[in-house]
Amino acid sequence: MNKTSKLFKRPVRMIAAALLVATSVVLPAQAAGNRPDVIIGWTTWGDAEIVSKMAAIVLQQGMKKDVELTLADISVQYRGVADGDLDAMLMSWQPLTHKKYLEKYGDRLDDLGPIYEGANLGLAVPAYVPESELKSVADLARPAVRKQLGGKIQGISPNAGISGMTEDAMQAYGLDYELLPGTGPKMAMEIGKAVRKDRWIVATAWRPHWKWAQYDLRYLDDPKGVFGGSESVHAVVTKGFEQSHPDIAGFFKRMNLSVSEVEALMNEARKTSHREAIYAWVKAHPDRVEYWMTGNR
Repeated sequence: MNKTSKLFKRPVRMIAAALLVATSVVLPAQAAGNRPDVIIGWTTWGDAEIVSKMAAIVLQQGMKKDVELTLADISVQYRGVADGDLDAMLMSWQPLTHKKYLEKYGDRLDDLGPIYEGANLGLAVPAYVPESELKSVADLARPAVRKQLGGKIQGISPNAGISGMTEDAMQAYGLDYELLPGTGPKMAMEIGKAVRKDRWIVATAWRPHWKWAQYDLRYLDDPKGVFGGSESVHAVVTKGFEQSHPDIAGFFKRMNLSVSEVEALMNEARKTSHREAIYAWVKAHPDRVEYWMTGNR
């Protein structure tokens, strides 16, 4: 029986389940003097959750590592990894989305490469919103369009990279809008509420995300290129982690998914659970997961 077939013998341990604010990092295992093999920071974005939980499950149940998942705002994650309070984060959007964090903390991090490529982000609307009236971010400045949208853009955390990019877009396109703060789940919920009533809504959006499978949405054109192009989502670790934990770092380097696979996992998790979706995917791809763990093809 190979390692992959033994993956699901015990549940992954979830630590620090409350969202951390930017001024505090709570690491219970460390405080107790019993630091685990790896502390992975994650945030409440759908793709971050499925990828981080998948990594934790495979590391713990396949490689017998002691894993802690710490839920934290993205700014806390970068600072935590840079300071060594967190060992890793698997949601570093590059080159543009998290540019400000990479400029601030990049020299104190080690980049282990992309987990998936071809991610993108921007402002999205339901497909039933007529393109003749709203096709581009620039069209948001039209008085009739602004009235339909109530002068509001549904956003997520103010510290998220896409929030800063949206603020830049509002300035670049001369938009007099309010960017509503929220979370990834709240953003998706507000889209769902609008779709059920055929109401106009514009929201910060990114792929991979399950909402693209659930709702018929489209990105607004961005002629000024504020939201950039294709992005890669990388694993980053604290300095020295690769030397002290080469097997775990090797796993992060080899772990690779496509955007469509991440979206399918996220959508399945909504129907069942994250655990069941991850179990099913791993069981369906044993050779691939074996390679992630061992480097053996």
